[in-house]
Amino acid sequence: MSHTHTNLLSHVVFSTQGHLPLISCDIKSELFAYMGGLVKELKGKPIIINGMSDHVHMLILLPPNVSVSDAMRFVKANSSRWVKERFGKKFAWQKGFGAFSVSRSSVDLVTRYIKDQELHHKGFDFMTEFVSLLDKNEVDYDERYLWD
Repeated sequence: MSHTHTNLLSHVVFSTQGHLPLISCDIKSELFAYMGGLVKELKGKPIIINGMSDHVHMLILLPPNVSVSDAMRFVKANSSRWVKERFGKKFAWQKGFGAFSVSRSSVDLVTRYIKDQELHHKGFDFMTEFVSLLDKNEVDYDERYLWD
């Protein structure tokens, strides 16, 4: 793809299985760094990865030959296996995810949003945040299938 030029930025959000608080302080920084390494393994670029005890936000740049679905399948499967092996903890991600395209002009805004997760979540939980992101990005959804 020598003549293919893209700027495929995505804000990806997903939760732990059952929205359980599985991302403890003792694993958080290592887990997010590991997830960034997985994105790099796909020849992508992790801009920022952060989250709370029950979910993660990623702002990532993917190459044109890697779909967001394929990237998330790879990142989620490998990171959950890594947590189990590295920390000996039961760990799993939810089945799905939310992904929102981000224009280059909005990178700083989205980066701040992801960086300030602790501040945002003083006022609302993950489920409220996720529905708000879906609505803001005009994503159609059926509430019966939002929470696995």
